[in-house]
Amino acid sequence: MTTQSQELWASQQEALYAAIQKQGVLAALGIKDGTLFFDKKHRPAPAAQPLAPVADTHGHLTSFEQTTAAAALARAALAGVRMLVVPLDQIDEIPRLFTTVADCIAWLDAQVEEAHELLELCAHEGLTAPEIAGYETVPPLLDSVYIVAGAHPYSAQVYMDEPAQARAKLEEFLASPRCVGVGEIGIDFGLYNTLPAQVQKQALLDQLRIAQEHQLCVELHIRDANEPNNAQAHELVLEVLEEVGVPKQGIELHCYTDGPKVLQPFIDKGVYAAFGGACTFKRSDDVREALALMPLDRVLSETDCPYMAPVPLRGKECEPSMIMHTVDCIARVKQDTAQLPREQIYKSLWDNAHRFFAL
Repeated sequence: MTTQSQELWASQQEALYAAIQKQGVLAALGIKDGTLFFDKKHRPAPAAQPLAPVADTHGHLTSFEQTTAAAALARAALAGVRMLVVPLDQIDEIPRLFTTVADCIAWLDAQVEEAHELLELCAHEGLTAPEIAGYETVPPLLDSVYIVAGAHPYSAQVYMDEPAQARAKLEEFLASPRCVGVGEIGIDFGLYNTLPAQVQKQALLDQLRIAQEHQLCVELHIRDANEPNNAQAHELVLEVLEEVGVPKQGIELHCYTDGPKVLQPFIDKGVYAAFGGACTFKRSDDVREALALMPLDRVLSETDCPYMAPVPLRGKECEPSMIMHTVDCIARVKQDTAQLPREQIYKSLWDNAHRFFAL
């Protein structure tokens, strides 16, 4: 780890264990009377009981400000999450947070081990992960923490300036037993990215080809300019897919926040779409319309934590456990629009994640 990240995470860990010593592990993890979720006004906000194991297919663990990655993993396990896919950027996280790829993977391994210790302490206080009827053989979350790796569009210029080094780091991530895909890669024309379209396109093309070589799925990041009826980023990605084809293992539109019109051409190409906290927002009718349009067998669930906490937890730092609220919203939308049983929707989301990541 870099000195700065090491100091930050050490201070967060020290604060967590000081709280455990003073209050006990459940209170230190923000759990009161068996309730994991409280809104920003500290009111209980329990999630619906899961009807199948739940997957968070895209949750960052290196960016928390208010918790530790290990604590977030423990809370997710206690909520009923059974799979987490962590995106890692070989250009942003190295060298900003880690000195090497091996250093990054070792850090993640350490967070999983520490989460095991936290769950053992929770068990001593009488709280364990929920069991779900019919899924008794599904492994616990901490046996199913995976990664995807790739250069975010923000990193496209650095990628193209030193492509051999960028590819080598990506290949090193892909060699990890935890790695199940490439991502998040794509095109971003938002306010915070001024890189030329051609630079972003070339970085995307290169990484798509690497995914195809390794027969891995791809998580796409696509953000249009903040202008009415502007879908240029999505249109450029469609051009790229016409050029290189959709990888055999599949492509996912990560954190889908647009409407059905933008989604339809991707549906026609057999693409998956992952829905996060945005689908729960009061003013996100267009996102829910897109979710209703999306075939159930290609819908995925994600948090994109620590960003975009779902209702009723808006305003809090998002974490993987909060996927329970998002999945509840996905189930309600599909139940209302497709007249499907909730059990079938939960099962499909779980099965979709396994199929997409070839698990």
